[in-house]
Amino acid sequence: MHNPYVSTFLGNRFFLTNPHIDDVAIEDIAHGLAYQCRFNGQTRAFYSVAQHSLMVMSLVPEELRFSALLHDAAEAYLGDMVKPLKNLFPEFSLIEARVMEIIGHRFGLDLTHLDPAIKQADLIALATEKRDLMPHSVETWTYLHATEPLPATIQAMTPQEAKIAFLDAFNACIQTHKPCN
Repeated sequence: MHNPYVSTFLGNRFFLTNPHIDDVAIEDIAHGLAYQCRFNGQTRAFYSVAQHSLMVMSLVPEELRFSALLHDAAEAYLGDMVKPLKNLFPEFSLIEARVMEIIGHRFGLDLTHLDPAIKQADLIALATEKRDLMPHSVETWTYLHATEPLPATIQAMTPQEAKIAFLDAFNACIQTHKPCN
């Protein structure tokens, strides 16, 4: 395939190695993330990347919420590759970085360098997800060593609920957002 692409929910073509800003649509992102299960589906209940993004967004200051909501947006087009597999394919990380750059440009954000508060919120979400969604995963994840999970237990949303909540959060963010470029 000369210029590989994925077909999106809205019927668009998203070119993986040569993404175009006009091919980025928030409904495609919300749909893709809502119907994609975290941890390769190795969870006790379906738990979407969209719901994960909403959790991360809820843990950061107001001015970082938009970037936090979209911190995994490339996964809508590229999939949620588990970290051990992603580490084996450095080329994938380059493609993912380019897709994040295009998504950031589309929405007036810099998604290439996430704020440390978003990275910390992502770890808190991960620790909470491991505890609540992967009860048989007893091994230590060293990068979570000093990270405490949230006190509340995750209540998994359906994909449709997660998509609606993601779009609602996006619309709230876009109302108050001042583009970075």
